[in-house]
Amino acid sequence: MWNNLHDIGIIGKGSQYKRVSKILKKKNLKFFLYKPNNSKYYDKEKFDIIKRCKIIFILSPNHSHFDYISKLHKGRYIFCEKPPVNLKSQIFKLKKINHKKIYYNFNFRHSLIGQILSNRERYKLGDLLYGNIIAGHGLGFKKEYAKSWRSNIKLCKKGVFEIVSVHWIDMINYYFDIDKIKKPKLINFLKKGTSYDNSYCKIKLKNKAEVDIFSSYSSPLINKILLVFKNGIIEKKENFIEIRGPAVNLNKQKFFITPKLIKKINISSLNDYDVSLEKSVNYFLSTSLKKKIFQKKDFECSIESNNLIL
Repeated sequence: MWNNLHDIGIIGKGSQYKRVSKILKKKNLKFFLYKPNNSKYYDKEKFDIIKRCKIIFILSPNHSHFDYISKLHKGRYIFCEKPPVNLKSQIFKLKKINHKKIYYNFNFRHSLIGQILSNRERYKLGDLLYGNIIAGHGLGFKKEYAKSWRSNIKLCKKGVFEIVSVHWIDMINYYFDIDKIKKPKLINFLKKGTSYDNSYCKIKLKNKAEVDIFSSYSSPLINKILLVFKNGIIEKKENFIEIRGPAVNLNKQKFFITPKLIKKINISSLNDYDVSLEKSVNYFLSTSLKKKIFQKKDFECSIESNNLIL
């Protein structure tokens, strides 16, 4: 087990650092923190310490990911926040890097919805017909947003689309296979920066089904998912997830009525995010500790999901 301060290194000290460091501290794992002034600045002495670490968490802004991966991937286990890169030109370069020890944190794969989708055959839901996902909160109203990399189009070219929507795009792609994404509609409603605080996109799956995704930094807190299958429905709201089926559910007069409730799970959306992140970190740490390699599907889907948003 890692017990030396320099076994684990973390790059970046933003909001995700607070979450990941809390998980590591709960496990009594020490780590070395490297916080550069910007992606092009390197404190040589501190960066030399990072290069001695056995595993590294890259929790820095999106635009800096590829730079760190290219410098640090050899001989180390790397946990990198999604998306891997935010430039189309870097995707090809990324594919050339040995990915067996690199894990990209699309942690919605570990969420409750992700778990349900991975076991959907148990509920006999059938093929997906349509999906609608709405995810928003008021980050754009906070004072710090205007000065952050998230609101700077030079650093975050597609705004909330590449930060929030990409999570849902990856989850849909992981379980259903996306054929293509129609050009997203990106809007800067608040004008508190140069990047986009709202996005809407339509996804077409390989089975011809469609999924709509709306993400926002300028809305009330909302987190809703509706997935309609041939033989059932999955619906997620802030406080619960319901699974209903089968499709043919008739009353005494032989009229169709709402499918029966198969399962209801009470949840907290914020808690679900924290739990899914912890499961993602645990998976990474467990694989690293056992000196195993990450699944090929994890890498391929991460790259494909990344490519879909560029």
